[in-house]
Amino acid sequence: MSARTLMVQGTASSVGKSLLVTALCRLYARRGLRVAPFKAQNMALNSAVTPDGAEIGRAQFAQAEAARARPSADMNPILLKPEGLSSSQVVVLGRPIGSFHFRDYHERKLELRTIVGQSIDRLRAEHDLIVIEGAGSPAEVNLKDRDLVNMWVAERAEARVVLVTDIERGGALAALVGTLELLDPAERARVGALVINKFRGDPSLFAGGVKFLEARTGVRVAGVVPHLGDTGIASEDSLDLKRDHSRPGRARIAVVKLPRLSNFDELEPLMREPALDVRWCERPGELDGAALVILPGTKCTVNDLAWLRSTGIAGAIAARAHAGQPVLGICGGFQMLGERVLDPLGVESSTEDAPGLGLLPIVTRFERDKVTTPVELRLGEGLPLLDRAGGARVRGYEIHCGRVTVGAARPFARVEPSGAAEGAVLRSVAGTLVHGLFENAAVRDALVAAVTGRAASSAGEGAGANDRDAYDVLADHFGAALDLAQIDVLAGIA
Repeated sequence: MSARTLMVQGTASSVGKSLLVTALCRLYARRGLRVAPFKAQNMALNSAVTPDGAEIGRAQFAQAEAARARPSADMNPILLKPEGLSSSQVVVLGRPIGSFHFRDYHERKLELRTIVGQSIDRLRAEHDLIVIEGAGSPAEVNLKDRDLVNMWVAERAEARVVLVTDIERGGALAALVGTLELLDPAERARVGALVINKFRGDPSLFAGGVKFLEARTGVRVAGVVPHLGDTGIASEDSLDLKRDHSRPGRARIAVVKLPRLSNFDELEPLMREPALDVRWCERPGELDGAALVILPGTKCTVNDLAWLRSTGIAGAIAARAHAGQPVLGICGGFQMLGERVLDPLGVESSTEDAPGLGLLPIVTRFERDKVTTPVELRLGEGLPLLDRAGGARVRGYEIHCGRVTVGAARPFARVEPSGAAEGAVLRSVAGTLVHGLFENAAVRDALVAAVTGRAASSAGEGAGANDRDAYDVLADHFGAALDLAQIDVLAGIA
């Protein structure tokens, strides 16, 4: 039997579609349904690796966790990873097929519909319910002839639509009414519910808004959802970097905010540690006084290396290392700490040979094939600020095209079960190609203990700060605000 479907679309980007889908995945999974998330095309530099080594958007990975389903490439068949203002690496079914200018990619969308449709069919054959997420807005009329993410998907998947807006940004009534007005009659007929998200204050005060919307549009409002704050769930959008996580007076961790930053979500567990003051830094003086400086991952290593030099941050990191103060590089940040970055094939840039910061004895060479794999490590002994985690087994994942050759340095860790050396450590500078380090409690505990002299919080602050699963907290929050009976009807499970 083919699975039933439900789609969540939004009046704009970042209105809460991803979290609503995540919540619905957990709500329906708790009712015993085999649920899977789906998003035809995601544009994000935060990605994750499935158990079989496919790269998908971080949000769909989290949604699969919420659904208690095994993450797969079919849940996000197309992932766009921006490389500049007008081009992206295109990942199809978990594997990169090349870099495309947005205009060229737009021309290929019609042929990609076949791949998207096949993914929908495979998911529907294996599950009871598919909860689908749209992208941007369905009212982008200039893109409708090659729509790959919104109403075309709804029609292909035979899905009714819940349309959500973010009242916090203002203009919520106009956004909902205007979006519906710009839809074709058949598209508008698919919209069966409206949701107002991120409401601050007493939702009953919006009763007049609900009455207006239902009278004006003929579509019922399925809920006014209160603002939630930090969910304890990994972010997918760089807009989340604008949130202030600073805690003056606490031990400071400085994270360099690279222009092409990727996989920043792996640092969010550190931001939830109440003993730490984690700051995103874009100027050299902002590194002063930090207990640790982290160079995170990047989509374009050579270009961001040039940015480090132009801003003076490169010199500040070098001075810090020479003074014996800890520096940690992750993936692209690790590659920058080395002696050279070689890219003769032009995989990430037109620069064939770029000097690194020279703080670790490593050389990186880019290859066309991307490494995407889950990994388990056994951490080395005597790691800067992480020595208490020495010998701990931790889980993470690799996503990179750069192959690193290590000279005379201690390994950061050993890969389990092979025992192969991973990463490099030289005095106070350390680096690893593995993402997800700080998602492991043993690593956070070691860092907090080293910089504060006291134990870490196992969960940190925010919505997931108690012993409950963050997905259950999210599901309860949305479930209490939504008319689930109405949504059940749209999903065909009433």
